[in-house]
Amino acid sequence: MKIIYTPEYFVDIQHTFYFQKYRLLYKKLINEKILKEKNFIKPKLPSQQDLLKVHTKEYLKKLEILAKSPLGMLNSENPINQEILKFAKLTYYGTYLASKLALKEKISINLSGGFHHAFPDHEEGFCYLHDIAFAIKKLQDESLIKKAMVIDCDVHQGNGTAFIFQNNENVFTFSIHQEDNYPIKQKSSYDIGLYSYNNITDKIYLEKLKILPNLIKDFKPNLIIYEAGADPYKEDKLGGFKLTKEGLKQRDKYIINLALKNKIPISIVFGGGYSKLEDVVDIHFNTIKVALDCIKNKRKKC
Repeated sequence: MKIIYTPEYFVDIQHTFYFQKYRLLYKKLINEKILKEKNFIKPKLPSQQDLLKVHTKEYLKKLEILAKSPLGMLNSENPINQEILKFAKLTYYGTYLASKLALKEKISINLSGGFHHAFPDHEEGFCYLHDIAFAIKKLQDESLIKKAMVIDCDVHQGNGTAFIFQNNENVFTFSIHQEDNYPIKQKSSYDIGLYSYNNITDKIYLEKLKILPNLIKDFKPNLIIYEAGADPYKEDKLGGFKLTKEGLKQRDKYIINLALKNKIPISIVFGGGYSKLEDVVDIHFNTIKVALDCIKNKRKKC
């Protein structure tokens, strides 16, 4: 299995978002001999033409100007400097690369990715460039896929994803998220908005996912991009669900196995996670282990 990663998936700033998780996850995978160096591929920077597949010229110019100005770091939610912008660009291309590799390898992962709050003309929720949208649009332009499905299991709705692909008959956006939480919602192809006061446990959450086989059967995507967010975890500081680590593993197994069973390539990105850093790394690590197990047992249920 190929994984997209670069040491430049790191920015040394104080922020709610854990940049450290990518480096720690990479080290854990190597140190525990889950993967070898040869499994990792570095992304390159996207071209201006690539960036314009999703974003407006005016917005991209604004990002470049702010990234070079001290004013860029004054926005506490969406600070921007040249390091952050480079990280965003590498991630943007990385999800495309992972998705393209998935078409050959069945499963591929971008250790970063899932910046689903980005809009064509503005940033939101520490998301500057919409990597998932770019991956789909570029693969479609290259005639490598016709139809794609986004399965977004981050605790926050992928509002940028929903907006970008509204009225696009070749992209199906599925989101299961906390309704009483950020952001202001957009309309996905299929939304499951759950309220935290209903005590969303593993059992309740996993039961809701059982709609997916019918959605996949009806839509028949050529590619699934799966946002395996760590923030439905019960200890997450920005979430309100009660899922355990085992429940999240079951979620990953169900979705990855569903893709393999239907012979649909699946590209995985990680999105958010705001519990203790070690828990976030552990949850992402478990997703990768589940993916590897599913590859080994692809003729069975993993």
